[in-house]
Amino acid sequence: MGQAGETRRPQARDGELGAAVARAQDGDESAFAVAYRIVHPGLLGYLRGIVGDDAEDVASDAWLEIARDLGRFRGDGAGFRGWTATIGRHRALDHLRRQRVRPQAAALEQDVLELPGPHSTYEQALESLSTERAMELVRALPRDQAEAVLLRVVVGLDGPAVARVLGKRPGAVRTAAYRGLKRLARQLGAQDAAAGVPDEVPRTPGESE
Repeated sequence: MGQAGETRRPQARDGELGAAVARAQDGDESAFAVAYRIVHPGLLGYLRGIVGDDAEDVASDAWLEIARDLGRFRGDGAGFRGWTATIGRHRALDHLRRQRVRPQAAALEQDVLELPGPHSTYEQALESLSTERAMELVRALPRDQAEAVLLRVVVGLDGPAVARVLGKRPGAVRTAAYRGLKRLARQLGAQDAAAGVPDEVPRTPGESE
């Protein structure tokens, strides 16, 4: 695991991230390193869920593109996380096309599962899962559910941002994340966690179907 400051839930550092990105766009290389340290653990975890053991190579390709196109980015810290996740996903799908294999459901590593997630009730279900068992179960999730869970809990994006990354409607993404987390809680017999998952998935304020 990284330092304590690196394991806080992603949204907690959005202000620091946005400031670092702005400085990096002005040519501050040390600021780009700060942005990298904040974003990379979640991005790598997400990529592991798509390409498994090839995640490091795909992440390297993604960061090369991120650095090259940084001047074109417009947005805040949360927007930067979404932008980097989109680039990472494109590189991962390109990799899979080259390999001519289907995306893996989610080959999560222990350090990824231990990253704290957003503190909403239905996402707390994932935090209650034991690492070894969770790895087995998340691999078995349908890919839309696995990606939605990874982007919400590991990368730390909100519902509309996940929808933009996946190119889907927010309602569909919200439902996929809910179903994935509910299935994980149910299969583990985590009754307390399952009880914390509402019958209707909470929406982000302002979110539409």
